[in-house]
Amino acid sequence: MDHAELVRHIAGSTGLPLPTAARVVADVIAYFGETTEQFVRRRHAALHRRGHRNAEIWPLLLAELAARPVAAGELTERQLRRIVYG
Repeated sequence: MDHAELVRHIAGSTGLPLPTAARVVADVIAYFGETTEQFVRRRHAALHRRGHRNAEIWPLLLAELAARPVAAGELTERQLRRIVYG
């Protein structure tokens, strides 16, 4: 998908050079292009590495999923566990 208009807008509104604006747009699109499963696995691993326990992680993940621009459907803690652990 061509995001030239968005790249020009970002470059114009921030003063970034076009190549840098294009990288920013590509990074943002990739970040929000994760599937729910990819997001849950990535965030669970990151939070776990920081010493959080699952009892803390599940509510955090549910809140983060609900706040994403294209929110995932409602999930339960059990569904999150199944995503992470199969």
